[in-house]
This record gives sequence, C-alpha cells and structure tokens, in this order.
Amino acid sequence: MSTGAGVEVQKRLEVLIQDFRTSDPPMPVVVLHAEDSTDDDQVVQLVEELHRGQDAHGTRCAVVPTTQEGPTEVRKAAALVRDLADPKRWDGQRSVYRRYAFPRLRLVRAIEDAVGELGPGWQTATGAGLGRPDPAQRLLDQLAKQRWRPKSSRRWNPGPAQLDMAHILPASLVAGLAALLARSHWSVALASGIGFLVLLVLLDNVLPGRAPIFLWLRRESRWFMTTTFLRAASRGRPTDVSLLRPVQSWKAIAARAQDVAEALQDGDDFQLQLYVLALFEDLRDNHRRWSWDLRGLKRHRPPMLFLPEAGADNGGIELIKAVSDVRSRRSELDPLLIVAAVRGVEVSRLQRSVITQPGGTLWIWYQEWTRNLRAGQSPSRELAELPWVLKVPLPGVRLGPLADGRLPCVRADTRPTAARVVWSLHALVLVLLLVAAGLWVRADDLRDRYCSASVLTANRDTERKKVDDDPTECIGVATGDVRFTDWLPDGKASEHKAGAPWTLPWLENRIAEQNRKVLDKHGKDYLTVIYAGPLSYDEDGGSSPVKGIEELAGVHLAQQVINDTYPVKLRVLIANGGVDLRHQKDMAKTIAAYAAEDPSVVGVIGTGRDLKTSTETNKTLRDAGLPVVSGTNSATYLPQQFANWFSLAATDEWQVQQLGLVAAQLRDPGQIQHALVLARDTSESDDLYTDEQAKYGAQMLRQKGFTMLPELRYELDQGKPVMRGPVDAFCKGPDVPSVIYFAGRVEDIGPMMDLLGTSPICAQRDISILTGDDLSKAKFTQGTDGVAPKVTLYHAALAELEKAASMTSFYKDAGRYLPGLGSKPSYKTAALSSGQTALAHDATRALYWAATRDGDPNRAATWVNLRTVKLSGMATGTIDFTGAPLYGDRSGHSVALKEVRSSADGTPRLKVLCSRVAGDATPLTQGECTISGPE
Repeated sequence: MSTGAGVEVQKRLEVLIQDFRTSDPPMPVVVLHAEDSTDDDQVVQLVEELHRGQDAHGTRCAVVPTTQEGPTEVRKAAALVRDLADPKRWDGQRSVYRRYAFPRLRLVRAIEDAVGELGPGWQTATGAGLGRPDPAQRLLDQLAKQRWRPKSSRRWNPGPAQLDMAHILPASLVAGLAALLARSHWSVALASGIGFLVLLVLLDNVLPGRAPIFLWLRRESRWFMTTTFLRAASRGRPTDVSLLRPVQSWKAIAARAQDVAEALQDGDDFQLQLYVLALFEDLRDNHRRWSWDLRGLKRHRPPMLFLPEAGADNGGIELIKAVSDVRSRRSELDPLLIVAAVRGVEVSRLQRSVITQPGGTLWIWYQEWTRNLRAGQSPSRELAELPWVLKVPLPGVRLGPLADGRLPCVRADTRPTAARVVWSLHALVLVLLLVAAGLWVRADDLRDRYCSASVLTANRDTERKKVDDDPTECIGVATGDVRFTDWLPDGKASEHKAGAPWTLPWLENRIAEQNRKVLDKHGKDYLTVIYAGPLSYDEDGGSSPVKGIEELAGVHLAQQVINDTYPVKLRVLIANGGVDLRHQKDMAKTIAAYAAEDPSVVGVIGTGRDLKTSTETNKTLRDAGLPVVSGTNSATYLPQQFANWFSLAATDEWQVQQLGLVAAQLRDPGQIQHALVLARDTSESDDLYTDEQAKYGAQMLRQKGFTMLPELRYELDQGKPVMRGPVDAFCKGPDVPSVIYFAGRVEDIGPMMDLLGTSPICAQRDISILTGDDLSKAKFTQGTDGVAPKVTLYHAALAELEKAASMTSFYKDAGRYLPGLGSKPSYKTAALSSGQTALAHDATRALYWAATRDGDPNRAATWVNLRTVKLSGMATGTIDFTGAPLYGDRSGHSVALKEVRSSADGTPRLKVLCSRVAGDATPLTQGECTISGPE
C-alpha cells in the first residue's frame, strides 16, 4: 500500500480474513470517506489499490462500475447485483478452487427476464372470451422458453428442449443407475437405460410448464420455497416441496414464481433486497464448510465487493442500504466483505455512523462497531437504518504517500488448508488414478487367477492353472456362467475321438438345462452330485478330454433317466481336474469348499485316474464328508485306505492276477522264456497307474516262471512316446522276450506296435503283450488302433458289456437321450464300446440310490447307505457294494480279458477270452480263458 491509511485498512482487512479461516466473523460494509471533500479522489484511489492488493492475494473480488443504467437508484442497484451473478466477475489472478455458482440469483434473474418479455400488464386478468391464456400459465410458458434461465445466459435457447442437457443429464443419471442395478446382460441393461431415459425426457416435456426435470429437488428451489423473506403464496395454493410429491412440489414452485414475478413488476425495494438476499445465500453456500466438496474449507479468504465510487450514478448508496437492511432482517451471517468509497457530499445519505469519537484506528472503530451491532439492528433505535455500515473517515494527512517511500504489504497466512490438499480436484484425480490402478491390478489378478472374473468380484469355484508352457486350464467346479468348453483350444471344443456323436459343449448345455429345471420347478426336492474328471485338452496331443466326455455322457444319461422317473431330482455339477487329472488336488479343494456351502451335495463321481496325488485328493474329499464312487479308477490301495472310496473298476493287482491265466498258457515249462516290463517313465509326472501296473506285472510274470529282463522305461517328448531306444534295446539284444508286460497308456500302444512291426528281429518273432484296463479305450473294432503282424495283445477290460446287454435298459435310454447313436444302439456301438459311459452311468445310479434310500437325501446318510447298494439291470450288470469290507477290496467287479490279433488283411481282430458281469463273484479259470494258438 502506498499510503498510511491504506496500510491501516489493509491490515484490518487481513485480520478479518485471518479470523475467517477458523470462524465466521461478522463482515461489515466498510465505507471509506475523506474528512475533507478535496481528498475524495485519494479515497477512490485507495479503494482501487485495495482491490488490486486483495486480487493479488487470491481473494475473490468483484468491482462495480462507476455508472449503471436504470431509471432510479434502486433499479441501478438491482442491476448492479444482477450483474454479479456472472461467475467471471469474481475471477481473480490467483483465486483458489473453482468458480462461484449463483443458482439462486440466476433463478430470480430468470423470473425478472420472463416478466420483461411478457411486458407491462401481463398479470392483468382477461376474460375467457378474448382467448388469452391465464397470466400464471403465460409466465410458466415464458419460463419454459427460457428453460428457467436468465436471457443473458450463454445456454439460453440453444436448441430443442428435448436436447437440453439440464433435462438429459439428470435423466441419464437415473437411467444409468437403473441399468446398473438391473444386473442383467449388458444389452438388456443398455436397452432399459435408454428406454428409461426416453421416458423421463418425454415426461419432462409434458409436465405443466415444461420445467427442467427434478426442478423441485434443486437447491435454488428449496431456498425459493423455504426462505421467510419472500411473501407467502396466495390462499389455496401449495407452499411446500416434497421428494415424494413431484407434481405438488412443481405447483408450489409455480405459485411462488408467480408471486415473485408480480412483486418484481413493481420494481420497488423488494426487487433490490431479493437480489441481495439471493446473492448472500449463494455466497454463503459457496463458502459452506461442510459441503460435499468442503469448499468452505478450501476458500479461506472471504469474497470482497469493491465500490470505488458509491453514489447515485451507480446505485451504490442504495446497495449499501439494502445490504444493511437484509442483514438486519436475516439471522444468518454471510461471508461478503464490502469496501466502498463515498464522496463527502454522499456521506450524509448514510445517516448514522457508529463512530462516536473522532480519531483512533480502524481496529478501535471495528471493535466499537461490533459492540453496537446487536443494538443497532433494533427497529426502536433512532436512526438505526444502517447498523451494518462501518463508516471510516480518513484524514488528509493519512492519504498522502508514505514518508520513506516504501510500499509495505500486509497479508494473512496463506498456507493451504488440509481440506484443500486432501479433498481437492488434484487429490481426487490422484485418488481416482490410484483406485483405477488398484482396480486394474485387482481385476488383472482376478482374471489371472479365476476363470470368470469382473472388476471387483470373481467366481471362486474355478481357477486358472498353468503348468510350464502349457496353455491355461480352468480347474474347479463349473458354477454360474463358467463352461469348460470355453477353455478348450480353438477347434477342439467339438473334437471327439472315434467320432462319438456328442461333444463337451452339448453335454454342458444339456446338463445346465436340466439343472435349471430342477432348481426352478422342484424347490428343495433334489440332490446334487459332482462329476470330477479330465476335461482339458493337451496342446501337445498327448491327452484329450475324450475320457472325461465319455464319462460325463454317462452321468448325464443317468440324470435324464432319474429326473424323468423319480420324484427326487438329480442336479449335476461338473468339475475339471485338468489334463489327465494332473490338477485333481486343487479340484478336490474346490469341491470341498463348494460342498461346505451347499448341503445338497451328497457325493462325487469320477476321479478316474490313479495318480500320486490320489491319496491327498481322496483325503480332502473324505474330510469334507463326501463319498466317492469311481467308474474307472483301479487303484489297489484306495479301498484299503479310505472308507469313503467305492469303485466299479477291478483293482490293478486283481486284474494282473487274471492276466496271469493268460501268461500261464504262454509259458513253455521245458524252456527258458524271457519276459520284461516296458513302462512309461513317470519321474516327471504323478502317474501312479503305470508304476502299479509295472510292479504287479513283474510279480505275476516271475510267479509264472518267466526269466525277467531288466525293466525298460520310455520317455515322453511333448506328449509323444519315445520308444525307439527301449524297443531296439530288447529287439537287438541277445535275449528277445516272448512276453512283454506293457505298463503304459492307450495312446502309447500305436507307436510301440509300429516299431515291433518294422524291427528286423522282433518282426520275425511271435511276441505276446499283456497290459491293463487302459486299453479298454482303444477302438480296435474300427481299425483305428492296430497290432503288429506277429504280435498278440492281451488286455483286461473294466466292463463286460455283451453279457449284461440283455438285462439292462441302458442302451434304450442312451438311444433316447444321447444324440447320434442310431435307432438301436448296443454294446458294439463305437461311442459306447469302451465302457467309460456305462461305468459312469452305473456309478451315478448307485450314488443316487444310496442318497435317496431313506427318502431324505443327506451327505452322511449317503456315505453309510452306499454299503447297502445292490442295483440290478445296470449297464455292466449288478452293482453290489453289500459285501465290501470297510478297508479292503470287494469282489464281483465286471471284467473281461480280450485278445487282439492282426488278421490277414492287417485289420485287428478282437476276441473276448473270458468275462464276468458286475455282481458275479465266480472266479475266472484258465480253462475258460483259453487263448488262440499262433496263426
């Protein structure tokens, strides 16, 4: 500041501003005037200098012009306040936070502009015969044309009302929330959102007066209807607004608008004071500390209005009077600090000063003003019209330049408030970025871990697993919209070896359809079983989900028969253990977790491969109280270790003992015969079936008198067997074996036969190969798998289907419920000949029978009841668990010993040597298992 008076005034203003940061001090109208009229220009310059200083300090300032158009001083003052509704008028060089908003002041301006458009006499009543509309309706129509905005608004009348963003944005918000809450498919949500938006916009345009939608909920409308300053509405008209009564609220606003319009038409002091009141309410709202954006805590300097020359030419004196009158009538404090310069000839119009003693400082005057403020507002006080005015006479000696020529600067503390730092646009952007990054990381993590995931949630019943460089597999229980088909490689979803007519997509969809019917129509009168099998595809071609698909077909067939026949319905959930069930341990944990939440789950079907993880897998299921009925797992140790284990497959040890009936016929007692075990290398896999077969096969061959050569192992390269080395080792060795026990998988038999048929030595020798039940999956009848010309293959099969065919409805049911099997499917039908489908069907029927034996399905009873199961007429015979010891193998498994030779034209010729249907515990004999002689 360049003058002593300026320094003093600026210092007092900054003290007020400092207090404003933590409290709400009363803000006076500071009127500066010179003691000598000859110094009036210096006072004007002082106010202008104060304005420049406050603007540089970051105060939101507005300055009024020295002249204002209008017929009277009151109209000039009203026009002056009307212009203050432009937020740009309050912009400064260093103003913090965003611009001010003046919705209340703009609403009053809109009504006044509508009155101006209607012209004088618009409120005069007219007869219906003249065809002129009602005055109230004319006002509403004009406000609708203006869209309830002032005419000077840059958005006034921009285009069709239907495209007005004031209509569309609120409607869009409601429509968007409705669409999100619908939680339906995106297309349904989008359609419902758009439909709701169109409905709201149409409703908005048929409302009386076509006001912006939700007008009665806006803050300016609430003030408009609740302020006591406005006179009451006419008798019989509604006067309140309610969230639940939009039509009545709209009528109340319309009635109040008409009353205000009629008062504004007169142009008296009411017009000016209403403008001032609206300005105060807007400024108070702009500095509300505990608003949603904490704007009052960020705007730590009060707004200031500067009147460099308050007088008759710009209505400044009338404005000062109106400010004092409105503040006296209202009980709330507002933040506006007004600094005005009044010339000496105009000071008398302010009538009364609170200064009782000449001299002193501005601080003393302010203290005296605050002491007299309350009493000064009393109407009974003489000449008490302007209690909020603080007149400060400035002596000429204080208006001159400072003696030392310095320009001191006084400023309140400018450190940012905590709210400005923590709750600001920049902080919001940072928080949003952090939240978005967190959501992205979480969503990415969920997508990496689970098969079905959104931004915040995931279906935790299935997880993504990856082994080495293999493609991701989906492991767990398929619930919700999860389908294991979606995780098969492109082009593999419909692949099925040997041309079976059903596919995994078809089975999953049909089972899901059955499950929906069960849940929708049968309430709680159902039980749930979980099929656990291999439903992933090996990109290297070593394994495919064929076994799992065939077993799942049997489970689905049983589900269809049961749901069409019995009152208690069957719900089937599908669980995937990955390629060759290598993730069965994780699958078992997921099954156990799901069963803990769903008491309708009574047991598990499947887990049909004997792996090193089978013990831990079954332990997890046992601890969850789940019995397991397997169709094809031939592990010897599982029934010995677990009371919850039930299998339709004969154990490996028992199967090898039956193959000993064949080996005894291949042994010539008078000669030394060499034999060996050729097995798959399991050092890098958890395949236990191969090791069990190799162990029991070697024991059996020794018992039959064969001279055993060292065991040979072949490795896998990208899922393919590498057998040339092992085959050359025994074909080129000094002792060529006459019998080989093959402890491998069905997919390895083809490469071995090709090497035996092309080896110069082995191709000329009669060689017999014995192997286990995995060869049941070979399709010899179709010629897709073959044997070398001098080789005879003997293998065990888990199911004797031919003898049981005449005693079961399995094939009739399969023709009815499974597609593409022809009119009369049989045990010779390629898709059913392996026995995988039949065994899974029988296992499902057995588990269902045990669960429903007492009429009230529950998990514990199912476990107990399984030892009472005896079902005739199944696909493999009679399923009989009644004689099963608690920890030991039962008898009465279905079994067949088969012989495969190459015919003269090179096609394989299959012969069943001997067999037993399920339920028949009569031991096989060597006499009935007679092999064919060499051709």
